[in-house]
Parts: sequence; C-alpha cells; structure tokens
Amino acid sequence: MKKIWLVVIGVVLLIGLVGLAGCVSEPTPSSGNINISSQQQGIWVTGEGKINVVPDVAILTLGIEAQDVNVAGAQTKASEAMDKVMQALEDQGIAEEDIQTVYFNISEVTKWDSFKEETEVTGYRVTNTVNVKVREIEKAGQVIDAVVTAGGDMTRINNITFTVDEPSPYYVQARDLAITYAKQKAEQLASGAGIELGKITYMTESSYTYGPMVRNYVMEDVSAAPAPAVTPPISAGQLEITATVTIVYDIAD
Repeated sequence: MKKIWLVVIGVVLLIGLVGLAGCVSEPTPSSGNINISSQQQGIWVTGEGKINVVPDVAILTLGIEAQDVNVAGAQTKASEAMDKVMQALEDQGIAEEDIQTVYFNISEVTKWDSFKEETEVTGYRVTNTVNVKVREIEKAGQVIDAVVTAGGDMTRINNITFTVDEPSPYYVQARDLAITYAKQKAEQLASGAGIELGKITYMTESSYTYGPMVRNYVMEDVSAAPAPAVTPPISAGQLEITATVTIVYDIAD
C-alpha cells in the first residue's frame, strides 16, 4: 500500500514540475505597464553652435635628423645642429617656455647585403624634434626660414598648425548658440505635436575645433634640404569652434 502512495505522489510532483516549466518558458503578457528608462522618455533635441575665429598662434613641429657611422658621431652632429636651431629661434624672439621637445630617437641605419643574404648596419640616425609656439603668427614663415638656414641639410620641418591662445570665450559663445538652437527646435516640435514642454531631465555637451593644417613643407631626404631662397608664405585662415548640446525635455501633463 505504501508503494502505491509513493507512486501517486511521484506522479503529482512530476505534473507540478511540468506545470512550472510551462510557466517559465511562456511568460504571461503584462497588464500594459511598460518600464522605460527616463532617458528614453520626453523630447530629445540637439543643437549645434559654430564660431569662426582667426588664429593667433602657430605651432611649428620641427627639428634635426643627423646620420653617421656610429652613435657618437650622429649624436654630435645632431647636438651641434640643434644648438644652432635653438639659437635661431631665440633670435626670432621665441621664448624658452614656448619650445618643447616632443620626440628624440636613435636608430640604426641598415641595408640588405645580397651576397651575405643578411641585413647590415651601416650607421646610426639621431632625430630630435620640438614643438615651437609662434605667438606672432605673421612671423611663422620667417621663423621657418631662420631654422632651415641654421640647421642646413639636417633640418626637418614636419608640419604647422594654427590655434587660438585663449579659446574659452569662443567655446562659451558656441555653447550659447547651441543651447538656443536646441531650445528653438524643442519648442517647434512640441508646438507641432500639440504638447507642452516640461522640465529638462537630461543635458550633455561636446566641443571641438576644426582648423587648417599645413603639411607641404616637409623635408624627407637628408641630402636634399637646401636653405630656402625666399621666406615661405604662410596663411593661417580661420578656425571653426563648434559646440553641440543634447537636451531632453519632459512632456508636461
């Protein structure tokens, strides 16, 4: 008799487990209440403000590249040439704090020996590069001329970029424009949809600058870098400072 009851209880338990499994695999539909994050509700708008600015600072990336059969020789050549470049920068009125070393490297110079079928070290190359801030932007070409004359064939002018020394006020202007445009867009959307804007529930902002970059005064070959006959013309153009804001408005009841 006990065995029969045990079998019956086992069947009941099995049916119960199957019922639970059915409930888990097929959830019942919700009553209609949908849980949505607050950042997915309301009206999302994005506004962009742009300010065009004339640069007042030029950043020159320049330096010396020297080569010799040994490290000591290459280092001596590079040091002597760099001393002349630094003196030329000082003569052009560039302050010491406006010169920053950004790259220094000593590397092997190699060639392939086809007879031995192996790479042979033929010398060493020393590269010393600095960033130079030219605050009198109209003198950028004159500074390049002086550096190339001082450094001779070992001179390397990598690029020139332009910026403004104090960009914060321009970012404030661009941000104000972006907020104004975003508000106008939100009001237009709300009016068209027949709803009223509530309070702001979320806001984010990003700022960036677009500007000209000159890369056409690069010297690649150590033996092909004669001093320029005339001062290179440099045009700063304009910078575009942009701010973008995203604002989320609640919908008023």
